[in-house]
Amino acid sequence: MKISLIIIFALFFMGCNPEPSKDKYDLVECQKELLVSEDYSTEEAIDRIIVIKKEHKMYLYKKGKLQGTIPISLGKNSIDPKEKKGDNKTPEGNFFIHRKLCSPKYYRSLCISYPSVQDRRKAKRKGLDPGGDITIHAQPIWNLDGHGDSYTLSHDWTHGCIAITNDEMNRLWYSIHEGVPITIK
Repeated sequence: MKISLIIIFALFFMGCNPEPSKDKYDLVECQKELLVSEDYSTEEAIDRIIVIKKEHKMYLYKKGKLQGTIPISLGKNSIDPKEKKGDNKTPEGNFFIHRKLCSPKYYRSLCISYPSVQDRRKAKRKGLDPGGDITIHAQPIWNLDGHGDSYTLSHDWTHGCIAITNDEMNRLWYSIHEGVPITIK
């Protein structure tokens, strides 16, 4: 009897089958893929990314051949290169993908190695913090099903990141591994 009451009490406070939060993405599937290394397909592999900011396009290459083009959104003030934390500018330069991240806010993200050594030096000379945490990320939870893709792709709305649709992130996620170079210009 005592054990039954403890179990009922525990289930009541822990929740037997809690509802997923409606204000963030469920990360279970994504985290499981990363844990068992099911987040990469050699058949779909991309070995270089080039982002052309003024075109709002991301070009994907494999062995020097163009494999695909993805429309993108950028930082709110992305005409010029990023200089400091909080300027809402997308950085420019040569970087690499240094991590995959399951994101409760933006579904999935590919972390970019910004700031580079040069970016840090330049910011230090000016007495600025260069910022960081720049990613290629998918859409916010309100656009989970893609109904707002035309809106989000027609505006620069990020804090300096590169945003793509959730469908494009699903394709890109499995074709990229850590270390893939990315040039942003």
